[in-house]
Amino acid sequence: MSREFSKIKESLAAWSDIRQLLRGGEAGQLVPVVIPKDRRGFAWVTLLFLALYLAGTAVFADGFLRTLAAAGAVFSLLAAAVWLWRRAIIEIEEGTTGVRSRWGAITGTLPPGRHYLWLPWDRVDAVVDTSTEIPYSAPIVACPTAENVPLKSIEFFLKFRIVDPVAFVRTIGAGNFDLVLSSAVQDAIRQRSRRVNTERAYDLRGSDVDDMQDALNNQLGRYGVRITGANIPDVQLPDTYQQHLATREKVAKEMSAFEREWELTRKRRIDTLLMEIERSKKTRDARIVEVRAAANTARKDVARMLEEHETEAQRVRWEIEARGRAELTSAENEAKALRRLAESYRDNRAVLKYELARRRLDVGARLAESAPRPVVVRTAGGQGDSSALSTLLMAQLLPQLGGGNGRLEPSVGNTETH
Repeated sequence: MSREFSKIKESLAAWSDIRQLLRGGEAGQLVPVVIPKDRRGFAWVTLLFLALYLAGTAVFADGFLRTLAAAGAVFSLLAAAVWLWRRAIIEIEEGTTGVRSRWGAITGTLPPGRHYLWLPWDRVDAVVDTSTEIPYSAPIVACPTAENVPLKSIEFFLKFRIVDPVAFVRTIGAGNFDLVLSSAVQDAIRQRSRRVNTERAYDLRGSDVDDMQDALNNQLGRYGVRITGANIPDVQLPDTYQQHLATREKVAKEMSAFEREWELTRKRRIDTLLMEIERSKKTRDARIVEVRAAANTARKDVARMLEEHETEAQRVRWEIEARGRAELTSAENEAKALRRLAESYRDNRAVLKYELARRRLDVGARLAESAPRPVVVRTAGGQGDSSALSTLLMAQLLPQLGGGNGRLEPSVGNTETH
């Protein structure tokens, strides 16, 4: 494990070396900021003055000298313009940002690409790497735990990115940021180790350090830097404590071996008990089968007995129903006969009444025929002799009238004498 902090610095270099320094660093140190050397200079001003001199010479000279001076003036002017154009070109690498200044005051930034700075007082003070996540390693030595036991070392690793190059360059710079970052990381690691017991120090490896990352972002955010990731890859305990841990690990291994042996013994006993349980289950199942067979036989016998009783009960019920139906039919027939007899009696009574009435009429007719009829003998009033004679004659005729079997004889009467 590395025992040294990562170093952050800024370098002064030509434009051609900026990319190599930003990507590979310098002498094992991180270089997120490069100050480029100004390559423009004022040599083009000399050419410009030479062109003016030649132009003045061409004005006052004659003949071939004028032509030669004019050509030299034009050539010098073109050379000065080309020189100025070439020196005004500024190329910013992809993933970096240029910090532009005028008369020493920062005026803004230059994005990646080609730019032109025509004025000599416009400069690029720094080229800052704003896209790369810069790794930073910080091995902290002698970090005390909650029991005040100093850990041998805790290695802290983080990644940061410069998000505001102007604030970074203007506020702190790379060299000063290295001191501030190392101090903030040490303070955060020591606070974290103070909350951990010594026996659980190894739990710091790969633990959640989001709170530490947030705290570092709060401290370093004003410098235009954001922490993008952090973790604790390694923790080393003191040598004495490691020996104790080795002893504890040995005891733990022996205990683990004993537990495995005990687990095997327990499994064997459990397997034996399970075999006995399975054997008992098989015996129980066989007995259950026998009991079920006996129960099925008894159920069949009971069912047969119930069926026989049900058959007998059905037969008795059918006999009772048949006898009842027969008696019911007989009673119905008898009732019908009585009803018919009553109807016939009713009809016969009317006939009998009619016959009786007819016979009464016949008897009355016969009685009327055989009944004696009165004989009225009318005599003249005041004639005593006639009355006596009539009486005599009636006495003779009455026997004849009575023996005539009801037939009326012609009446005999005396004629009244007026």
